[in-house]
Amino acid sequence: MSAIRLLVLGAVRQHGRAHGYQIRNDLEFWGAHEWSNAKPGSIYHALKQMAKQGLLVAHDTAPSTAGGPPRTEYELTDAGEEEFLRLLRWALTAHDEKPDVLTAGIGFIVDLPRQEAIALLKQRVKALEEWSEEVARYWTPQSAPEEWGHIGEIMKLWVHTATSGAEWTRGLIERLENGAYVMAGEGERSVEVLPDGAENPYAERPAGHAGN
Repeated sequence: MSAIRLLVLGAVRQHGRAHGYQIRNDLEFWGAHEWSNAKPGSIYHALKQMAKQGLLVAHDTAPSTAGGPPRTEYELTDAGEEEFLRLLRWALTAHDEKPDVLTAGIGFIVDLPRQEAIALLKQRVKALEEWSEEVARYWTPQSAPEEWGHIGEIMKLWVHTATSGAEWTRGLIERLENGAYVMAGEGERSVEVLPDGAENPYAERPAGHAGN
């Protein structure tokens, strides 16, 4: 699975209708260009491709009063809504995807009802535990680990990654069970990523302003 489809669908969904530049700004504001394949070219390509696939509907807007060219605004279709939710559920449960897939899924987890999100995360924990047990049973050297040499470190890495991933997921489950975050159906919530007053590390700085 590519994270770009989930990211773009989710970003459009948050606005209701949005043009490509708006989606690009949102994803860059979230830092998605740093931890995923959400580069400008990929974003615009995904918008056009998913419009062709019937997941988005394209609305041509009038030229701006300042004389700028018209922009195409995109909106999710019913099929796009279904695809967004399918990708989101997959991102939260699939333990063997790249990290950007889970990251995108966590970014939109509040778009699910609380109990469904908890159930999906529990599925993830179960899959991680089963994978860790399989590696430990069939792939980790037991009797003579020195015969594996440094390759044995790979299996240790797999087990460590699965164990730590399951631990983090259990923590998120506990936070959700204790009422953290405003989930789908629980009322209005802000779509802002950062709290008031927090500086966005990915925001463009004014010319002449050097960061540390």
